[in-house]
Amino acid sequence: MRDFRSERVCRIPPSGIRKFFDIAQEMEDVISLGVGEPDYDTPWNVREAAIRSIEQGQTAYTSNSGLIELRNEIKKYLGESFGVSYNPKNEIIITTGASEALDIAIRAVVNPGDEVLVADPSYIAYCSNVILSEGVPVPVPCHEKDEFRLTPDSLMEHITPKSKVLLCNFPNNPSGGVMSKDDYKAISDIVVDHDLLLISDEIYSELTYEGEKVCAASVDSLFERTITINGFSKAYSMTGWRVGYVCAPEQLCSAMLKIHQYVMLSAPTTAQHAAVEALRNGADACREMVQEYKIRRNLFVKGLNRAGLKTHLPKGAFYAFPNVSDYNISDEEFAERLLKEHHVAVVPGNVFGPSGKGHIRCSYAVSREDLMTSVERIEEFLSYL
Repeated sequence: MRDFRSERVCRIPPSGIRKFFDIAQEMEDVISLGVGEPDYDTPWNVREAAIRSIEQGQTAYTSNSGLIELRNEIKKYLGESFGVSYNPKNEIIITTGASEALDIAIRAVVNPGDEVLVADPSYIAYCSNVILSEGVPVPVPCHEKDEFRLTPDSLMEHITPKSKVLLCNFPNNPSGGVMSKDDYKAISDIVVDHDLLLISDEIYSELTYEGEKVCAASVDSLFERTITINGFSKAYSMTGWRVGYVCAPEQLCSAMLKIHQYVMLSAPTTAQHAAVEALRNGADACREMVQEYKIRRNLFVKGLNRAGLKTHLPKGAFYAFPNVSDYNISDEEFAERLLKEHHVAVVPGNVFGPSGKGHIRCSYAVSREDLMTSVERIEEFLSYL
């Protein structure tokens, strides 16, 4: 019998993150620093809004674009937070998580052979989604010496006549790097001069610890050529609710809506009602969570550096990205041995692209106690190395 799988699917690797979760689940006394989700429950008022929507029988499909109440709240949030304005009628789509937003954004604009410049290191789904759209992912290195920001020089070095899209994620998963508004202005002329489209995944925007929160589309020259992706998973601890959104000028939004309406119809109705409440009355809970993450970040990074593991101070998201290249073993072996010998689960940086090699990703979205215990175990492991 022939192999019925498509060539595209065969070309993408399985999740490099999942491998370590599977090993950790079979072990006892493991501290997992690999999970990319908040360790907070969804705020009670948000859960209550969802329950109320079910009790009131609000369980049918919404419009393909999502609840107009939610789109209006997103317009208000983006305007107040970043000074950008999208028309809720035809420039905002509610999606099944930011993951779907990313998928439909790439599929709506990428033709076979188009090159997609990906700020690297990057979340594992980016390059795979490009391949599934028959595009060609081109990693653009963001270096530790630059605090993992995307610089004009690095971007220019990787542009070719086939370049069509620049895909960024700041604050960044896995590095915690952030881009300031001036950083976006510095690359904006390149984006315009080479007629690129920017897809900006800003799912961690609320988790910015130093400087102002930034939306790439707030740079005037970038607005018309930017697809903005965001959602509720990280800021409001709503990972399992699967509700996100994508914003873009009408022509681009219309193209994405075609895909969305055929493969998804609409995002979960109950989750959309919860998201309305999150935007209206969830800011205090979000701020409280972010303040706690900042404390954990400071404790954890200080502890790692004291233990001898060189770690830059991430300015966003909830990941530390220590450099393990001084220990003469690969990041993959480092992560495997740390898990099997000292029961701390981290993710090797190589799964996030070429610029991730020599690093490990550690989530500090765990308790302070677990973070400090993990530092002790890492320090003991380093003493063996």
